[in-house]
Amino acid sequence: MKKHVLTGSAVVFGAVSGLLASAMGALADKPVDWQLSWQDSATKIADQIHWFERYSLMFIIPVTALVMLLLLWCIVRFRKGANPVASKTSHNTTIEVIWTLGPVIILLFLAIPSFQLLTAQYSPDEPKLTVKATGYQWYWGYEYQTDDPLSFDALLLKDEDRASAGKEDLAAYPRLLAVDNEVVVPVDTTVRLLVTAADVIHSWAMPAFGVKMDGIPGRNNETWFKAAREGLYYGQCSELCGKDHAFMPIAVRVVSQERYDAWFAAAKSDVSGANKALMAAIENDSKTVTVAGN
Repeated sequence: MKKHVLTGSAVVFGAVSGLLASAMGALADKPVDWQLSWQDSATKIADQIHWFERYSLMFIIPVTALVMLLLLWCIVRFRKGANPVASKTSHNTTIEVIWTLGPVIILLFLAIPSFQLLTAQYSPDEPKLTVKATGYQWYWGYEYQTDDPLSFDALLLKDEDRASAGKEDLAAYPRLLAVDNEVVVPVDTTVRLLVTAADVIHSWAMPAFGVKMDGIPGRNNETWFKAAREGLYYGQCSELCGKDHAFMPIAVRVVSQERYDAWFAAAKSDVSGANKALMAAIENDSKTVTVAGN
């Protein structure tokens, strides 16, 4: 009897865990109040960026602490009261060698992984999808550069439009971050992103992807990402571009290849309808949990 109770509990726990995981899959990453650290990474590049931050802090923190201690020691040891007769020493070979070689060695330890990260950022796999993002004052326009191109604009979602768009859940569609039409891409797929602008300089930034690329009028700048987790990711324009700079968010929905194909086929004739169908499918999955039988 005890064995059956444990088994039943495990099944219930698994069901609840699956439900939570599914529900959480609908929302991946966004800014939160009082956030001090990075958003969870969704790409290998973001993983490397997070690692490099922790690695560089291993040097920055000790160096900062050492400089502060040296300043305090100099203030106490060489103040006028404790050292009325100042030394006239002008050179010390040992100290000069240390303060020259020390920073050089530290910079080498920082430069090597830094160059490796830069190389990785500019060495994508062969892209399977190319999307062009054009910054306007103050919204984004997107063009899927395929054999049968798809174009649409993504504007800030207004509060009065939430009900009609089916985006009343503020947790999943936060105020000032949600848009009317998200960029939809398949998971585990290398996406080439061409970023430009039509008026002033904008910047397409997605923290969870480790991507930030300026959009400059008359120029196409290229970057890429390969999202490893399904979900809805939020970013913002990160270049001061005028009075409504704070109101041009970026939203990317990462889905399975099958859902992407269905969305893309439907979006050719009706982007809004395709988005609603995709949202309904994701919401239906988040409410469905498969429980294994005994």
